[in-house]
Amino acid sequence: MLSAPTNLGLRPPQRGSVPGAAKAPEALREAGLFSRLAWLGARDGGVILPGRYVDDDDTRAPGRVRNQDPLIDHTRRLAGRIEDAWSSGSTPLVIGGDCSVLLAAGVASARRGRIGLIHVDGHTDFRHPGNSAECASVAGEDLAAAVGLHWPAIADIDGLAPYFEPVRTSHLGHRDDDEHAAEARALLGYVVSASELASGGLAAATSAALEVAGTSYWVQIDVDVLDPSVMPAVDSPDPGGIDAAQLTELISVLAPRAAGISITVFDPDLDPDGSYARLLVDILARGLSAAGSRS
Repeated sequence: MLSAPTNLGLRPPQRGSVPGAAKAPEALREAGLFSRLAWLGARDGGVILPGRYVDDDDTRAPGRVRNQDPLIDHTRRLAGRIEDAWSSGSTPLVIGGDCSVLLAAGVASARRGRIGLIHVDGHTDFRHPGNSAECASVAGEDLAAAVGLHWPAIADIDGLAPYFEPVRTSHLGHRDDDEHAAEARALLGYVVSASELASGGLAAATSAALEVAGTSYWVQIDVDVLDPSVMPAVDSPDPGGIDAAQLTELISVLAPRAAGISITVFDPDLDPDGSYARLLVDILARGLSAAGSRS
């Protein structure tokens, strides 16, 4: 269990403010996640601290993302810790923070010969300079960067692009109105929406995603794949997501063969009584009970 309390890839919720996702690892610890996973045999691998978040919208040069330098530094250091876990024979579970942590998983993967990717998210996160003039927040662009479509500073750290091969990458869970879904379908190995998952297609989707990913893969789970009626404590809650039982089942199928897993974008600032943290802990503890058991 690696704590990655970064919010560097998110836009500020208000001018001059700081996103709350960096508090997620400790909020989930308080809600019992680390103790429940430790009971299942997991080990606390410590924390990888990010640099300071700065709302740099007024000073950032064109062609750069928010907090670019500290984000790249955090990516490299987290990638090193992921590699250390692999070297020790462990399956790393990264508790974010925002989903820019996917870059670290990608860098670590590319250094060791590349693995597949299963990206579970309420958005495709496929915004990139080739389809948008609004690129700035890696947390909305992480999947595009992971398959080599972003500015080189983000998508080609240490000359390792693409971190994941598009043909071995699956995405599950976007909303039907996602503006970049068609492009993702055209470029990635497999793409399926949340509505298709929720309407009974979960078993077929997981089977297809596993086939595309191959024998070794990373699983990235952004909790905004859940419908906001279930999990509103996220940066971008959009209707049309899956429910808690479906996410639990999805994780339980994907986790056993996963080489690593990241959990991202829960925002404790939007969960004042801790009830959504406790719900998320229950989903994760149940779904991750066999994580890495067949990797």
